[in-house]
Amino acid sequence: MITSKLRVPLAVATAAVAVGALAGCSGSGDGGSTAAADTYTWWDPYPQHEEGSDWANRVQDCGTEAGVTIERTAYDTTSLTNQALLAAQEGTSPDIILLDNPAVSTLADTGMLTTMDELGLDTSDIDSNLLAAGEIDGQAYGIPIGANTLALYYNEDVLSAAGVDPASITDWASLTDALAAVTAAGHKGISFAGINTEEGSFQFLPWFWGAGADLTQLDSPEAVDALQLWTDWVNNGYAPNSVITNSQNTVWEEFLTGDFGFAENGTWQVNSAAEADFPTGVIELPAMNGGVAPAPTGGEFIIAPVQQDTGRYETTKQIIECMTTPEGFVETANTFAYYIPPTDAGQQALLEEHPELETWVSAVQAAKGRTSDNLGTDYPLISEQLWTAVQSALSGAATPEEALAAAQEAAAAETGK
Repeated sequence: MITSKLRVPLAVATAAVAVGALAGCSGSGDGGSTAAADTYTWWDPYPQHEEGSDWANRVQDCGTEAGVTIERTAYDTTSLTNQALLAAQEGTSPDIILLDNPAVSTLADTGMLTTMDELGLDTSDIDSNLLAAGEIDGQAYGIPIGANTLALYYNEDVLSAAGVDPASITDWASLTDALAAVTAAGHKGISFAGINTEEGSFQFLPWFWGAGADLTQLDSPEAVDALQLWTDWVNNGYAPNSVITNSQNTVWEEFLTGDFGFAENGTWQVNSAAEADFPTGVIELPAMNGGVAPAPTGGEFIIAPVQQDTGRYETTKQIIECMTTPEGFVETANTFAYYIPPTDAGQQALLEEHPELETWVSAVQAAKGRTSDNLGTDYPLISEQLWTAVQSALSGAATPEEALAAAQEAAAAETGK
């Protein structure tokens, strides 16, 4: 029996939710509660995958397996969250949504989502670090269909010319030494995205977490260490001044020029890296004192909004199960070419087909959800102050200590904590 109660304030339902990290078809927007019994409604953030595409066919196959037809509508990431909130208020929620993982807590906080326990879905095989992005107070409100994350791509030719062995990079000090060697050899060191959007926070978090910092205390000594690292790289010429306005796409365009030794970027660039005009490699992002830094997870969760007709849940469960078997996770990974399955069985099956993804599987295993630690809807408020601090320090407007002190004060005022 589904017991979730809907509580969607108008102010929340109509507000823009800017938590997409990464990043079509139009539909009526009619939700599951008004749909025909043999038609189930599905929303996702993939307008680039039109009807007839591998992805669209995969969705329909899961409907066919459950004995129903799926009516699919695609929105861009931010529009999808807003449409979902409005539909919940109007009582027209779709049966299933694929939602960017930081936004799951936003929808769950309104009471518009069922929990996986309520649907009778077992999440015990899902990697706990990935499932945590969709958990609030111990309850899972969705299942990740896969995850992407960040690592360091490198240009083999540039590193070779500088005498840098990528295997020697195990911590911040050895990475900084490598950047010094690369720039001394006449090349550019590293590019990353320090832009004043969620992408800026997304790219800074591995260094923030890799120093041992926590999002509930933005001005900790560990946080200052992380921002000082980026600031020193810019001041010493190891990273260009352009990082302050770089998006992740811009970072990749800079890397593809062949001038940079390193670029921080994501799983979604695997195919592009393989097609680059120079040989490339990838290493996991190092933590300050060694080991792998937790990088934030990207990727969508499959979630089930509350329906007035509770008889629909059994078929919804079947569709979700189709998408989340080990084979289903691998099929999703192959369809998108950059999603790592969220279970050990799925990861091992993927590596059997694509052993070259081993570094990325390891990076996902070490990754962390941005809304983990029960941050929930506080995360977007904290993140905005974090990227603001990064901007302030990289521009020279404030020291890392000053920038993060201001960020912590503002975040505490926003969250009331």
